[in-house]
Amino acid sequence: MSAADQLSEHEVEQIIGRLLQVGVLIAGVVTLVGGVLLLLSQGSTTPSFSTFRGQPGNLTSLSLILKGAREGHGDSIVQLGIVLLIATPIARVAFTLVAFALQRDRTYVLITLLVLLLLMYGLFFGQG
Repeated sequence: MSAADQLSEHEVEQIIGRLLQVGVLIAGVVTLVGGVLLLLSQGSTTPSFSTFRGQPGNLTSLSLILKGAREGHGDSIVQLGIVLLIATPIARVAFTLVAFALQRDRTYVLITLLVLLLLMYGLFFGQG
């Protein structure tokens, strides 16, 4: 029996639902941990709202976010949680692409591949 015969449409939907739940849960836990660390390290400082300051450079690159998270910086860990939250629906589309490929549904493979490519383009090149 092939993998396409083993996974019914209902099972694929269940796996996708679980993927979304787990992705959001992990992103939430990571963000919460980062928020607690951020409050512990900077919670007593008074913010200045008189001038706008954009994101620091260490929070705009995935490699720098990962480096800061490994070093235990709360702001980097919060940003990592946000990245994981954004990655969750992208992972869903990628899993759906694999499921359609296993089912040998060429039409949906092409449509899902196009959606995935548009998501990736927007994520990496749609910043301005």
